[in-house]
Amino acid sequence: MSIDPRRLLGLAFASADLLVEIRNGKIGLALGAAQRIVGQSETDLTGRMWRDLFAAEDQPLMDAILACVEDGVRRGPVILRLASPESRYVSVVMRALPENGGRVSCAVTYTQATRQPMGQDGLQVRETFEDIARGLFEAARVTGQELELAMIELSGLDAIRAALAPAEAEALDARVAGAVRSEAHGGAVATRLSNDRFALVKTKDETTEGLVRRLSQVMELNAAAHVVTLETGIAPTRAMRALRYALDDFLREGLKDTPPMSLSEAMTRSVQRTLARAGALGVAVSQRRFTLAYQPVVSLATGVAHHHETLVRFEDGASPFALIRMAEEFDLIEELDHAIVEQAVKRLTQDRTGELKLAVNVSGRTIVNETFVDHVSRTLAKASTARGRLIFEITETAAIEDLPRANQHIQSLRSMGSLVCLDDFGSGSASFAYLQELHLDIVKIDGRYVRELAANGRDGAMVRRVVELCRDLNIRTVAEMVETVEVEDVIRKAGVDFAQGWLFGRPSDQPQPALRPGLIKPAARRAGATESWG
Repeated sequence: MSIDPRRLLGLAFASADLLVEIRNGKIGLALGAAQRIVGQSETDLTGRMWRDLFAAEDQPLMDAILACVEDGVRRGPVILRLASPESRYVSVVMRALPENGGRVSCAVTYTQATRQPMGQDGLQVRETFEDIARGLFEAARVTGQELELAMIELSGLDAIRAALAPAEAEALDARVAGAVRSEAHGGAVATRLSNDRFALVKTKDETTEGLVRRLSQVMELNAAAHVVTLETGIAPTRAMRALRYALDDFLREGLKDTPPMSLSEAMTRSVQRTLARAGALGVAVSQRRFTLAYQPVVSLATGVAHHHETLVRFEDGASPFALIRMAEEFDLIEELDHAIVEQAVKRLTQDRTGELKLAVNVSGRTIVNETFVDHVSRTLAKASTARGRLIFEITETAAIEDLPRANQHIQSLRSMGSLVCLDDFGSGSASFAYLQELHLDIVKIDGRYVRELAANGRDGAMVRRVVELCRDLNIRTVAEMVETVEVEDVIRKAGVDFAQGWLFGRPSDQPQPALRPGLIKPAARRAGATESWG
């Protein structure tokens, strides 16, 4: 049956604003609203390089798609920014028909859709990628679209880049970004995990074999691509949190020791294991199935434990660090912080001497939540003997998104008789901003600067500056990870007030009231100084 070509053209324009035919990278034919879409007539477009229609950051993406267009295989839609002063975007679908002389047919449609800005490497920054991927998976559950996460390792890419001149390495990075984006949903949802590792969201109908073949074709280098796909039949939010763990594992370990045929299975099992552990952690927290260990924080003036930091221990013996990280990721950390406060207050009420003081860790995510302050207030109201003996150490300060709000809650805790400590001071560029915004009682110096003090003069200089600054602000200082007498001597001379570490005692089931009194020499006291925590 013959069909009038005008009818075919009408059908084409029903789904596109502009039709373009490309051969050898040049536009051979343009039909439609060229002036409205790209600001040029159909005649002016003819003979132009196709890639030049698009913004510089999107040209490597278009190059990658054109380089591996296969007969009869549709590529796209992808969202690209036009090379115009205004940030205008178009959706492009491309297809090469068999026996058409190598020509590629393109359907271009103006779109009001935008996308998140790309990073300097031409890919989305990881945080943006995770947010967009989560939204896509949530939408896919409604629309029925089948998406999956793919992780790619271009083995040897870093070594290849190192052998190139700077300009050549930059060009290679652009080509790699374009190649990875060309396989991603919408030509955008992809991120770089490390120099040679990437993650992207793709549709399930794109086979792994085809992806590897096209990447190898576009890259034109001897780098192998290993891909693992992950199906998500679970709630999108929990799935993406589990996927974050999978991405972190992939970033740390890669897939080098995993047989190629079992990559998908290995990743799926990893996520399922993460979800199972998160579920078990939630049960352990809600049922208070954990214990506390106590590590002394010693006054360098007396050699006696001034208070103890409480450290959580779970029944299964798993790493507390890993489980707390999981609690942060799966929004269990606030409930865990509440539970630890309850257990610490209970232990304080059991102390007959009235001298025991306990410090509990509070996540930066928790301290900005008013429900935590309310919980502490209610808990202390039921245990008046614990008031004034509970200290709060704020951890994960990078998670504090609202410093004024955090400071408001800190002052509420202080008004209840508690003292507040900033943990790991010096571990981030924002540490001094925290001192400016947060009114605190104590600063704990990051153990990375303390552990090697005896051998590293630069770290010693930093500790002295921190102590001087805190002294001017009427803030006491704690040095953690003190493990040798030599380090103890350095922090003593620097004027640090309190010390914590294996030199004074490891975490134990019961608080130890006095430690090394015969070995510790009283520090020189400042004129007018009094020996009290507050």
